[in-house]
Amino acid sequence: MTDRNEDGETDENAAAGATDGDDPSESPRTGVFVAETEAERDDAFSIRREVFVEEQGVAEELEWDEHDEPDADATHLVAYDDDTVVGAARIRAYDEETAKVERVVVAEDRRGEGWGRRVMAAAEREAREVGFSRVRLNAQRRVQPFYESLGYSAFGDEFDDAGIPHIAMQKSL
Repeated sequence: MTDRNEDGETDENAAAGATDGDDPSESPRTGVFVAETEAERDDAFSIRREVFVEEQGVAEELEWDEHDEPDADATHLVAYDDDTVVGAARIRAYDEETAKVERVVVAEDRRGEGWGRRVMAAAEREAREVGFSRVRLNAQRRVQPFYESLGYSAFGDEFDDAGIPHIAMQKSL
């Protein structure tokens, strides 16, 4: 006898995201994923452009750097809600023990829905899986309380990045 959950789905189908015989590969994507394809990287870059360049006025030439090149040693994450891009982040090595999380964004109309926490949880999980024991980031001062709520501690002096006040923060994993 096949076990079914409260929605009448088999446990296998529920885990795969399939219901009523639907092909899970055709289901809308919801969650935070490593950008493995060019299309996923483009999605991550598009939300960064929307937030940093268009919304916050960061100069285009300051937003993109060598860590965005296709062969760069950085991992890009992209967040989707029903196939709509809602957030992104980038992770790279800072030193042997520390990952640096950068370019964390959530679409303006999706803030306050928990997407920032989901993106950061995925970034920390990815860093931990690679073997890092600490995460470092440079937070915009206006969102410092958000990162503090995730367990990050500020250190050093405030500094300017692209005309926006920032503070360095870190967390042990």
